[in-house]
Amino acid sequence: MAQTVRRPAPRYGNRPTMKDVAARAGVGLKTVSRVVNSEPGVTVETERRVREAIDALGFRRNDSARVLRKGRTASVGLILEDLADPFYGPLSRAVEEVARAHGALLINGSSAEDPERERELALALCARRVDGLVVIPAGEDHRYLEPEIAAGVATVFVDRPAGGIQADAVLSDNAGGAREGVAHLLAHGHRRIGFIGDLPHIHTAAERLRGYREAMAEAGAPVDERWVSMGPTGAERVAAEAARLLSGPEPVTALFAGNNRVTVTALRVLADREEPVALVGFDDIELGDLLRPGVTVVAQDAALIGRTAADLLFGRLEGEPARPRKVKLPTRLIVRGSGELPPAGR
Repeated sequence: MAQTVRRPAPRYGNRPTMKDVAARAGVGLKTVSRVVNSEPGVTVETERRVREAIDALGFRRNDSARVLRKGRTASVGLILEDLADPFYGPLSRAVEEVARAHGALLINGSSAEDPERERELALALCARRVDGLVVIPAGEDHRYLEPEIAAGVATVFVDRPAGGIQADAVLSDNAGGAREGVAHLLAHGHRRIGFIGDLPHIHTAAERLRGYREAMAEAGAPVDERWVSMGPTGAERVAAEAARLLSGPEPVTALFAGNNRVTVTALRVLADREEPVALVGFDDIELGDLLRPGVTVVAQDAALIGRTAADLLFGRLEGEPARPRKVKLPTRLIVRGSGELPPAGR
């Protein structure tokens, strides 16, 4: 009958050390170090005793000394804007997979769209000696990272470029995607197209608005500034603005939603209307293909964005040239029905 190994009662906050392992196994510290680091010079029987002591005590190697010797922690940080946003799920997973392939641990954190929280989190990760950072920025001034980057912390910005410094960035073609989405509405007969976007100082929001204006100009469709609404993407504001755009003597006949949160709120507003209104959203939404009509969207490949950013980060860590790069990835128009509705009365 196999003998059950009895572990000592846990001592919370007081982890077992190599000294504890050595005492239990009846060997010296150097012998434990050799076993833990898979170094030669230990007999089979002695190694067995050391490993039994390790298992019994629940010992885990403290990598702090190795970090000091090698200057690398085999860990990278990922700062997201909002962990609850479904866009960041596949992006985070892709970064994690690339990190894992390089034998590195990924540490996630959320800025909650707060620039000061972003700064605190980034510097906290640097203080823990991460080798690199992937940052979806909430703020517009990233000069606080200059000393960290100069000290060797590889840093890649995602979705929006860094502010105030030159750094690697992986972006979507926001203007091109919005231009294609609005052109799609124009091709289906719409001329009065409303645009509801995020705060105007946000890079992605400004680029998507630029794409909207370019598409309208290329089609010779003048833009009434009352059709453009930029601001916070909370449901209350977006619902009120959508209702405003769809009312009055000359309401818009179509809406372009500047991000997935705007799209979801717009769908709720449109669900209560008798007259169908065309809608194209930037960013795909969950179950968008199951609605009737399905939601036509300009989709970003979040997984590709994350993978590209992580590959760029680890390339820097492996010694690729230091000149900052800006990678722009294409978007894709997914036609499902909502963007193909004709103007009311046609």
